[in-house]
Amino acid sequence: MFTGLVQAVGEVVRVEPRGAGTEIDVSSPAFLAARAVGERADGGMRDGRGDSVGVSGCCLTLVADPVEVGGVLRFVAVPETLGVTTLGGLGVGSRVNLEGAVTASTLMGGHVVQGHVDGVGRVTRVVRPGDGAESGGDGWRVRVGLDADLMRWMTPKGSVCLDGVSLTIAALDAGDGAGGWIEVALIPETLEKTTLRDLEIGDRVNVEGDVMVKTVVTAVERYLGASAGGRPAVSGGER
Repeated sequence: MFTGLVQAVGEVVRVEPRGAGTEIDVSSPAFLAARAVGERADGGMRDGRGDSVGVSGCCLTLVADPVEVGGVLRFVAVPETLGVTTLGGLGVGSRVNLEGAVTASTLMGGHVVQGHVDGVGRVTRVVRPGDGAESGGDGWRVRVGLDADLMRWMTPKGSVCLDGVSLTIAALDAGDGAGGWIEVALIPETLEKTTLRDLEIGDRVNVEGDVMVKTVVTAVERYLGASAGGRPAVSGGER
């Protein structure tokens, strides 16, 4: 579990096929320095083999202790992850947002983020300070187009996680049923400490809806389906 408060930006230094998946090495001395506070009970680093790290919003597992593989963060992304996120498009030199898993004592400065990406959106508009009347005096704003399945989880002034960053939805348009868009405002702190500053029109971003909104929407949809005489679909099999 994460909070969507990025701790450091990393750079991909190696991408290689590994079975049906892909092995990815990420270099980020800043992340390792920020996370190496104290030791675990087994004497290893705070983020070692088997620990979870949010990589641009995707919860991945470290497959090696960084001190044993040249100080990089090594992950293996499976086909499911590569197919529903932007990680399949990573190459050497790509920049990614990094966040270590939270603990019971972590300050919840963002919102509850699972690292389970719901889908991919596409940037359709970027307004930067100095763009004149286009900016509307609201500073840096980014609009992301979403399909109908993702739009179900979006609510005005609600939370959304884009590429691992906890953000508030500043505006939205649900569209005509085929999809719509959300818009977020980026503060200087976010621009400085994440990759969102690099976004351009056409870029793809990982999207995770607020888990509380998803739970409510799913429950209501199932209730309404049952009330209408239908039998709502249940993912993962039925018992």
